[in-house]
Amino acid sequence: MKFRIIPVTPYQQNCTLMWCEETLEGAVIDPGGNIERILAAVEEEGIVIRKILLTHAHLDHAGAVAVLARELGLTVEGPQKEDLFWIEGLPMQSQRAGFAHAESFTPDRWLEDGDTVSFGKVELQVLHCPGHTPGHVVFYHPQSQLAQVGDVLFAGSIGRTDFPRGDYNTLIHSIRDKLFPLGDDVRFIPGHGPMSTFGQERATNPFVSDHRG
Repeated sequence: MKFRIIPVTPYQQNCTLMWCEETLEGAVIDPGGNIERILAAVEEEGIVIRKILLTHAHLDHAGAVAVLARELGLTVEGPQKEDLFWIEGLPMQSQRAGFAHAESFTPDRWLEDGDTVSFGKVELQVLHCPGHTPGHVVFYHPQSQLAQVGDVLFAGSIGRTDFPRGDYNTLIHSIRDKLFPLGDDVRFIPGHGPMSTFGQERATNPFVSDHRG
């Protein structure tokens, strides 16, 4: 499996292309905006996008989903159904943030912990990791030891929990009990900022390091 990170929106959200090297079929994860930039990257890589995968439904991650799905005829998988209220609120989110109008949509498939999603010959595991939003999911590819964690965990930080239905203790549980057990060598793509590894965050992250007990 190969991937390419495409920063989008004024929030520089890490939209990610992932694709099967054998079939050149792939998925776009969290297309928050800047559709032209996403499509240019797809063309440059010479791949065919089959679906949209969503970690959660905040504006900077989901703002372009409806338009991109309609233009390319893509299915939408994720997030977990508890994020429905965020999807329904996308038009209001975009108005308040001063973004271009974002349409609400209905995912073709809600995801649950233990599900899998696939494109080409690639299969990703789905982990339900609430706390930042109640329906947040993470996508994990064991063979590559690579995870797309959205806004659950960052290099040196963690996701905000002051949004509606965010919860700090739930987020810490998601990180320590769902993500860290995957292994210290697992690299992760966060929703914003540089990549890191779970081992690095266990050692140094001031919010969730092993030193915090």
